[in-house]
Amino acid sequence: MSQVPAQPAPAAGDNGDFKAMMTWRGIGAERLEQVRVTVTGHRIKAYGRIIAAATADHEAFSASYDLITTDTGLTKRLSLHLVRASGDTQISITRDGQDVWLVQTARGMQRSDFGGAQDVDLALSPFLNALPIRRLGLQDPSAKPVVVPAAYLYLPSGEFAAESLQYTPGKSGLSIVGPVASTTITVDQNGFVRDYPGLAERI
Repeated sequence: MSQVPAQPAPAAGDNGDFKAMMTWRGIGAERLEQVRVTVTGHRIKAYGRIIAAATADHEAFSASYDLITTDTGLTKRLSLHLVRASGDTQISITRDGQDVWLVQTARGMQRSDFGGAQDVDLALSPFLNALPIRRLGLQDPSAKPVVVPAAYLYLPSGEFAAESLQYTPGKSGLSIVGPVASTTITVDQNGFVRDYPGLAERI
């Protein structure tokens, strides 16, 4: 079986702005994530979709999402449409001016600071790692290690939890310790994940 060549990193203009389509293929699982992303300075707007076949760990599902950040790269809003055999669910999470997150699901509204989180992360999504990586400049091997709290959305359960991810930049890649994996990932010059061993690779 021939290998599909990896997509080149999107070329940024002089001001760092660009638009791109990015696609990741699951490792050890039948799963794809594809994202249309628009970058304006530190601001990101993205529309993505994860499609996953059933595994021993989870049922088959698809999750379509819209993401928008502030001009400084902090998550402002994530809206997600989750589809499973049992039905579909709409989930939205928005951060207000006091850094309190408002989570809206079919069960109602939840308010939480998620441990001081400024980012939302999706289980099984290599794309969402770009938010803290870009904002904190962690694609630079000389950057200092950091622990990043996140409002973490588990898929396909659709449950939110306060979690932390530890990032340690290095010459061989960016070490990440999170709630579902501990590995060393590689990113492109714009801070978007190329390879996430055990999870996904960009194609």
